[in-house]
Amino acid sequence: MKIQYLGTAAAEGWPALFCSCEICKRARKLGGKELRTRTQALLDETILIDFPPDTYTHALQYSLQLGQIQHLLITHSHMDHFFPTDLIHRHEHFGHGANGILHVYGNEAVEKAFYDAVLIDRFLAHPLDDAVRFVKVTPFCDFMAGDYHIIPVAADHDPREACLIYIIEKDGTCMLYGHDTGMNLSAQAWDCICSRRYDLISLDATMGKKQIPGYHMGLADDVAFVRRLSEHGCIDQNTVRVISHFSHNGEMTHEQLETFAKEHGMTAAYDGMTVTFKTACKGR
Repeated sequence: MKIQYLGTAAAEGWPALFCSCEICKRARKLGGKELRTRTQALLDETILIDFPPDTYTHALQYSLQLGQIQHLLITHSHMDHFFPTDLIHRHEHFGHGANGILHVYGNEAVEKAFYDAVLIDRFLAHPLDDAVRFVKVTPFCDFMAGDYHIIPVAADHDPREACLIYIIEKDGTCMLYGHDTGMNLSAQAWDCICSRRYDLISLDATMGKKQIPGYHMGLADDVAFVRRLSEHGCIDQNTVRVISHFSHNGEMTHEQLETFAKEHGMTAAYDGMTVTFKTACKGR
């Protein structure tokens, strides 16, 4: 499998839109890896994960042919992960040559946001029935997205909706995509996560050097999460370990995040980073 991190920032972006903290001022000055758009990933140029307001920017920056994508996994309805209005542009009136139907997978809150966005009066002349189709998913009820086996897992995030993280499997290769979530997962969630062995794990690191109870993780939580997976035999020395979804409120530069990650056998993601991984865990 190959995953490309199109965006690696939390909701406010990095530098944040209206912020003049030292981290944001430094990012504006240095540019490069210090600049982060809202979190989104692309798996094997086939599965798109989340749909933030920066999706159009990502398509331009990385020359993406999004009209060829037929599967979009949404973690939850927060605007930095789901900006559904742009989906109307997959209609043949706007998106000439789009391939088949884009299936959008998400929870009940995502479903409501989807229909609230695409059923407004000015879009009624361009129904999406043959271009975009919503598929409601439920935690722990697995499904197939093309050739990919997807297991949605209940996240530790906004209690007002059934936020999800995803286990994704194909041809014996398995990854865990863990954004946005804290460590206080349910027993069922931990049991589900620990039932697999992973070739790549991608973990929320929003809080940087800070820690909060639930909602997001910081670097100390990431270390604890990795330790727990290791103790259960879910990962080994060959497992790729990525941290992403960073906020300037974590008070760390990319250089500092990178240093921490290397010290703990991880990789700090940056916008545009691509990781290729394969089945590597022993005993599969």
